[in-house]
Amino acid sequence: MEVSHTVETEELMTCLQIQLYHPQQASRALYRMLPLDTRHKLQAEDPVRLGRDAQACTFALADPRVSRKQLSLQAYRTSNSPDMLFSVQNLSQKGRVTVNGFELGFLERAELPDKALIRFGEYEMLIRRENGEAKGSFEVEYGVLAVPPSREMGMGVPHMVTVMDTGSDLSTNSVPPLMSHGPMEMDETIRQCASFID
Repeated sequence: MEVSHTVETEELMTCLQIQLYHPQQASRALYRMLPLDTRHKLQAEDPVRLGRDAQACTFALADPRVSRKQLSLQAYRTSNSPDMLFSVQNLSQKGRVTVNGFELGFLERAELPDKALIRFGEYEMLIRRENGEAKGSFEVEYGVLAVPPSREMGMGVPHMVTVMDTGSDLSTNSVPPLMSHGPMEMDETIRQCASFID
């Protein structure tokens, strides 16, 4: 048997570093089904599903309060960027999912920035994207945080940022949904409060 001396160069893969926090994580084995602190290679065309159902999801949480399918992360590319980008989709009909304070309804999607805070139930997920060169695959690495990532990001209390009639929000604490269908109007109570201030 001959040993090949040819060195194959591997493309650097994009990696989603997903760090989780739950207030009861020390007393409950919530992450026992997750492969912590290990990078896992995934195909870019396949969505990454997270929920409590290990059969239906790529990664599962051992928590009966989490939806069977809670959320999905999907890789995509655009013609004007060499980077692999990601979106998040709420797969729970009953559970609330927020991305940097922006709430997603059932089956709604939002683009993920390079650093995002996703919340559902009592969970907080800090996702950081490390760019790579590979086009057909990426890696996911799960970890556990000792303190809520919302403290690091200055997002202690969930909030909704009002979207003005342009339909876009330029603040850094919100992520606009994909495929927005026109302008959104302000809530009447916010409009009434604003008129009292003037």
